[in-house]
Order: sequence, then C-alpha cells, then structure tokens
Amino acid sequence: MESNRRKQAKIDIGLDDSKELKDIAKATQVEIKRQKEKADEKLRIEQSRSYQMLKGIAKTMDRYFLDPIIGFIPGGIGDAISSVVSMPFLYVSLFKVKSIPLTLAVLFNIMTDVFIGLIPFWIGNILDVFNRSYLRNMKLIVGFVEDDKEIIKKVNKQAVYSFLGILLFSVLIYYMIKLAAMIINWFLGLFS
Repeated sequence: MESNRRKQAKIDIGLDDSKELKDIAKATQVEIKRQKEKADEKLRIEQSRSYQMLKGIAKTMDRYFLDPIIGFIPGGIGDAISSVVSMPFLYVSLFKVKSIPLTLAVLFNIMTDVFIGLIPFWIGNILDVFNRSYLRNMKLIVGFVEDDKEIIKKVNKQAVYSFLGILLFSVLIYYMIKLAAMIINWFLGLFS
C-alpha cells in the first residue's frame, strides 16, 4: 500500500497513470458501444424491405437488360418509367443510410442513365445496355452499409462534383426533352 504523500508525488511528476487507464477504459467502452450501434444499424438496413427490393431492381434492370428495353417505349415515356423505378435507391440512400453525398452520387447515376436514354433514334437505348447505373448505385449503397472505407471516401470526396453533374444533367435533360418534342412535332407535321 502506498501512502497518500507518495501517490501525490507520483501524480505531481507524472508517474501516476490511473487517470489515463480510466480514460482508456472509458474510450474503449464508448467505441464498443459505437460498434454495436453500427452493427445494429447495418442489420436493420439489410433486413428492410426497401433494401431487399434494391437487389431485385438492380438485377432485373441491368443484368436482364430491362432498362434499355423499357427505353424503347417512345416519347421519353420509357425513360420516365426507368427513372421512377430508380426512386427506391434514392429512398434508401437518403432515409435508411442517411448520407447526403451518397444520395448525390445515386442521383447523379440516375440522371446519367436518363440522359443517355434520351439520346434520339435508339442510339441512347443501345448505349444504355452498357450503362449499368442500377448496379453502380447498388454497389455504392452496399459499400456504405458494409462500411467500405474506400467507397465512402470516394463518394464523400466527389460529392461536390456529383452536385455539379446533377445541375449539368438537369439542363441537358431539359434540352433533350425539348429536342425530342421538336422531332415529334416535325414527324407529326409530315403526316398532316
């Protein structure tokens, strides 16, 4: 047993590490609690119906090429349907994973897909076969849920570029729709 004077002398010269040990123990407990909460959140997301739905949508739309097939519906209706089918990806990224950079990346991929699909004369639909936006979005969301540091770092780093790309694609999609309307009016004018 140490005397109080001896303990005080150790504290005064910095040899007493009991406070440091208490701080380390407290930090360890906080980290264990954080890891448990993270694991519980991951499990909750993975078991949600919306997350499960994403797997089926990505597989159907990109692996079985339903996205380019739907794109053949004329007048941009196919591309509108395709973009509506993408909404669960936005929902999961924004409300389940709760990440703004992830949501921006998902929206950027969706808008890229819509823009490519709007390229006239079926060229866009052919290019859409090679643009796997649903699988890309699924990979990003799974990366965030699985806590893949590389994917999270990349998405967070490119958040500003994703936002600027969304703005650019918004303008380009507007003009592509305008062009499509002009082509349809010109085509209908040939038969009247």
